[in-house]
Amino acid sequence: MEILDLLKSFGFTSYESSAYLALLSKHPSNGSQVSRVSGVARSRIYDVLRGLLKRGLVFEVEVGKYVPLPFEELQKQLRTQFETNLNSLEEQLSKQFQDTSHEFIFTLQGYENVIARACEIIDKAQKELYLRMFPNSWKRLRESIQNALSRGVGIRLICMGEMPKICDLQITHPENQNLIKKLGGESLDIVSDKTETLVGIFVSNQIDDSPFIWSRNRWFVVANRDSLRHDYYHYFLDKIYEQGEDMSNHDKQIYEFIKIDD
Repeated sequence: MEILDLLKSFGFTSYESSAYLALLSKHPSNGSQVSRVSGVARSRIYDVLRGLLKRGLVFEVEVGKYVPLPFEELQKQLRTQFETNLNSLEEQLSKQFQDTSHEFIFTLQGYENVIARACEIIDKAQKELYLRMFPNSWKRLRESIQNALSRGVGIRLICMGEMPKICDLQITHPENQNLIKKLGGESLDIVSDKTETLVGIFVSNQIDDSPFIWSRNRWFVVANRDSLRHDYYHYFLDKIYEQGEDMSNHDKQIYEFIKIDD
């Protein structure tokens, strides 16, 4: 976005934006000089300057000579105004409208949109995260996941391929070599703090058109969390009955934890 458009988005008119920028580049200046640098007609420039004077964005330091409000001060004013307006909007909306943010199930599309939402959910997690992902998603989400671990969030990680060991409650899904073919792509499942979930599959060769579901709907979150919990039982059953192996002490510890983690 061009700088003139950015200033307009903060309530400047086109003429005010041009005049303010002209004064930033050269001050003090008289009306004729501001008109010449800004491109605002001389017939309009004094009305524009008077408007900026009223708003405290320009100052007359001597008769007919103007200087702009320093940009760092403008920045402070705009930030304060934005935060004040946002807080006021939030207060007014909370009085007038019922909070329904937990009632809906939304569809997201676009690989970068999905990854950005995944990072946001992981970054907000406070207590626990159930995660099921392929190595490609791990590479994009690794920093957020490691930050969550650092702040004490409990991670339950189901790896859909070979991934580094990062937590105690980590398993690798059975038959992970065939999962992409079986699923038609790479799934990504996140459940955070029993309150929010993001689930879907990046369909092979169609990752930007792959629909993902994001929701805070209580029952949808519960169902997806239970689905991930039961993947641990799949892992244990495959190990015992398909592979004919004994559960290690660590496996038994994971089993006992997952069994009561409802």
